[in-house]
Amino acid sequence: MRLIYKLIYRIYHVTSGSWHWSRRRFTPAGFCVAGALLVTGSVGLDVENAVTYQAFSLLLGFLILAFAVSWFFRARFSVQRSLPRLGTAGQPLGYRVRVKNLTTRTQSGLTLLENLADTRPAFPDWIEFQLAESRRVRSFHFGERRLANPFQPGTIREREVPPLPPQGEGEVRMEILPLHRGVLRFTGAALARTDPLGLFRSCVTVPAPQTVLILPKRYLLPPIALSGAMKYQEGGVALAANVGRSDEFVALRDYRRGDPLRHIHWRSWAKAGRPIVKEFEDEFFVRHALVLDTFTAEPHSEILEEAVSVAASFACTVLTQESLLDLLFVGAESYCFTAGRGLGHVDRMLEILAGVRACRDQPFPALEHLVLSHISAVSGCVCVLLAWDEARREFVKKLQTIGVPVLVLVVAAPGRAGLDPGPLRDEPHRFQVLELGRIEQDLARLTE
Repeated sequence: MRLIYKLIYRIYHVTSGSWHWSRRRFTPAGFCVAGALLVTGSVGLDVENAVTYQAFSLLLGFLILAFAVSWFFRARFSVQRSLPRLGTAGQPLGYRVRVKNLTTRTQSGLTLLENLADTRPAFPDWIEFQLAESRRVRSFHFGERRLANPFQPGTIREREVPPLPPQGEGEVRMEILPLHRGVLRFTGAALARTDPLGLFRSCVTVPAPQTVLILPKRYLLPPIALSGAMKYQEGGVALAANVGRSDEFVALRDYRRGDPLRHIHWRSWAKAGRPIVKEFEDEFFVRHALVLDTFTAEPHSEILEEAVSVAASFACTVLTQESLLDLLFVGAESYCFTAGRGLGHVDRMLEILAGVRACRDQPFPALEHLVLSHISAVSGCVCVLLAWDEARREFVKKLQTIGVPVLVLVVAAPGRAGLDPGPLRDEPHRFQVLELGRIEQDLARLTE
């Protein structure tokens, strides 16, 4: 079977590359001529009893002439993009491209095409996706959707370039629709010109590597007052927006190695003859944990993508409040990123979420261990889970036993809204199932 899959992959690799080349080179009229050429070639084999071969010869001559003319396009250009640093999946991203004519002749009738990095996956990634898709197709669940192509980073519409005088420049406004979060890579751009017959385009490729980070899409959340009382945070407001510690002065003490120089009380040092520093009161404030479940067997899980979007939505909402937020998840290793009150910004947390990948080489208890090791300083916990099995129910039960308020969000396939809340049966408002295709509507039902 592996040999068969490799053969299919080879066919896919060649045909997808050929189709990409054809779409960029042939105009709509050129596609029509090429299609008519195939039809007339197949029905015009009997030259004695049919005259279709005459149409075949004429169409073939047109295409040969168009190909020949394309060889005479040898202009030189430079390209410079003005890309933003960040974009959002599912949201159009506009930018400007400056094209400069490096020849001594006016160049007109040009079209700008962007070149993205080769999106064809390697064989292991391709076969994993195909096997996952085949399992979904054979499951026959009502309302189940086919996976979107996870290897297509985005779509870009071509744009016409204004006439460029000798050594002159022109600006083109481009727009790309990113389809997935992560790094979007540009390798260059192509300036295309159509032949006089309007059938085939010749291209000049200009190397222009560049990247832009695509953040997860976010959903609008209702006003949510997350539960949890203030707790003592070791280090006080060294974690907060003020540089240093709290403004509440407590006492003077001898200098210790590592104390900030700005806390030295110079008058006391002059009197005592030794370094004296000011001591400040540690602070109590609210700190929430945002727990993201990444444990799934599917390499390109739509449920995981929606879970990341839900986590990003909560990150944007919670970080607008006077609290800290700890993002906890497991990838190649365990990660804990803290933001809020000047310690970190929402953009940084979204950048981290843009790079989250499925964890398939560790069990779910790895996330449980990570959360429980940080839970002592946490006021409340928001858990975004990919399933609601026994391991995840036990994890939530342990958090309840410790006394940490928990809000559980389970991202599930359509038709799974009736899941048993399990340990949250007595607090159903703290448990919400988010169905694919209804994520925003289900989030709007949150009241906690």
